[in-house]
Amino acid sequence: MTTRRAAIVAPVRTAVGGFGGSLQPLRAEELAEQAIRSLVDRSGIDPTAIEDVAFAQSYANSEAPCIGRWAALAAGLPIEVPGFQVDRRCGGGLQAVITAAMTVQTGAADVVIAGGVESMSNIEHYTTTARWGSRTGNQVLYDRLDRGRERSQPEERFGRISGMIETAENLAVKYGVGRDESDAFAVRSHQRAAAAWESGAFAAEVVPVRVPQRRGDDVVFDRDEGVRPGSSLETLAKLRTITAGGTVTAGNAAQQNDAAAACLVVAEDRLDELGLEPIAWFEGWAAAGVDPACMGIGPVAAVERLFARTGVGFDDLDLIEVNEAFAVQVLAVLKGWGLTLDEVDDRLNVNGSGISLGHPIGATGVRILTTMLHELDRRRGGLALETMCIGGGQGIAALFRGVAS
Repeated sequence: MTTRRAAIVAPVRTAVGGFGGSLQPLRAEELAEQAIRSLVDRSGIDPTAIEDVAFAQSYANSEAPCIGRWAALAAGLPIEVPGFQVDRRCGGGLQAVITAAMTVQTGAADVVIAGGVESMSNIEHYTTTARWGSRTGNQVLYDRLDRGRERSQPEERFGRISGMIETAENLAVKYGVGRDESDAFAVRSHQRAAAAWESGAFAAEVVPVRVPQRRGDDVVFDRDEGVRPGSSLETLAKLRTITAGGTVTAGNAAQQNDAAAACLVVAEDRLDELGLEPIAWFEGWAAAGVDPACMGIGPVAAVERLFARTGVGFDDLDLIEVNEAFAVQVLAVLKGWGLTLDEVDDRLNVNGSGISLGHPIGATGVRILTTMLHELDRRRGGLALETMCIGGGQGIAALFRGVAS
């Protein structure tokens, strides 16, 4: 069987909302619905040509089970279009694109929507003891956000890990990354995201979202809410570290956010017939496991596997994306790759990332892809690498080549 090339078409994203911010009134499935509608409108695809919908969500619940199918129906796609849900935690959005690409490459479908969504503002509290009751004592409500971080690995094997901040501090110690270095990287992220907005770089990728209000007309939300142009070493230095003697602060870590993003993944031999213009080609991918206590280093192992399979090296790359769960995580990954920030400064996270734009978990992989491929297109092609660390101790990486290459 001949493997077909999978094209990425019309990647779009909503602006990223802050935790409890402008997008709070919209549930995850409503964000996903609006992203799908915008993708169909932007691409001009005939909805009857869509054969599946792969959507990532890391904090799923039964309000919209199997969110790929739910959002497809809500967006008005034909009822014949199926859908499914993907979860590889922080890497879920990228995994949705990868899974869609493999579906196309193997001939199982010609046109697949791939996307990701998260409404962290609406993640619920839950209990595990109410169904059958308890004879005495209290019913406990867990915060699904915190609980997901605490339960990201089997405690019986790895011991208790309090959350992702602990894993970041472990990297700070292991790789010798300090507070000042972390703060400087965070400032870089905000400056670059602010510059991208001011230059109009995000205009082509961000689609507006209509947000209902308790009173009055809907409000259109179309600008990332977490970018702080005024960030400086002086302002970040005033923030207290979350753990005593640590490096991580609220200013040099990713935010909690709401957003959705989506793209079409299309077989090369169907593009002309469908009247679609690709922005990039999917080139390959790899995932790898690492110690959950050092989950942030996951991109190092994933990229090692990817480069071994493809023969690609860092000198071949025009753009590099690391998801910015924490500033210390990115800096540790660079050291793990044997690179300095100066060596890749003009190629790495050139428009900001999780620290400035935010980290809406299930959506982040497709948000990064969207930003990266639009930047690659402005640079008239080349080879781009997207990498992500993943809670529970994983890394994922994928290569995409611009159509002008």
